[in-house]
Amino acid sequence: MTILSRSRTAAIVAAMGVSFVAASPLLAQPAPANKPPAVAAATSQKPETVEQRIKTLHDQLQIKPDQEKKWADVAQAMRENAVAMDKLIAKTKATPDSKMTAVDDLKTYRDFAQAHLDGLKNLIASFDDLYDAMPDAQKRVADAAFQKYGQQAQQ
Repeated sequence: MTILSRSRTAAIVAAMGVSFVAASPLLAQPAPANKPPAVAAATSQKPETVEQRIKTLHDQLQIKPDQEKKWADVAQAMRENAVAMDKLIAKTKATPDSKMTAVDDLKTYRDFAQAHLDGLKNLIASFDDLYDAMPDAQKRVADAAFQKYGQQAQQ
């Protein structure tokens, strides 16, 4: 995977409402002692809420009034993904660390990975429609915004 594709992946994952760390095991950081690694990966680096990310991305993509309906679908996908991840985090936090086995932790990581995959499918479906409706100049803005956001997520 190239740096450019990691950058774009980071932007997409961040847009989903989740951390890039959990999306790439190669870039995962050590977990704090009080959280299972999968939970720590998914909950670390939450610099903004999903509503803040929606507004930021809306502004960066320079969404036009005639694109608002398609944008609303993207924003809804982002909200749904954040809710799904929050539910998974709450479920995982309900299990005391002392009760987590290595197998439990691997299963938890699997569950987070599946949530990421499901979230990406959800986001891509709506974002693809929006992106297709953009003129070429706006697509270049979107491409640059995702590349820049991805680079920031890696720092």
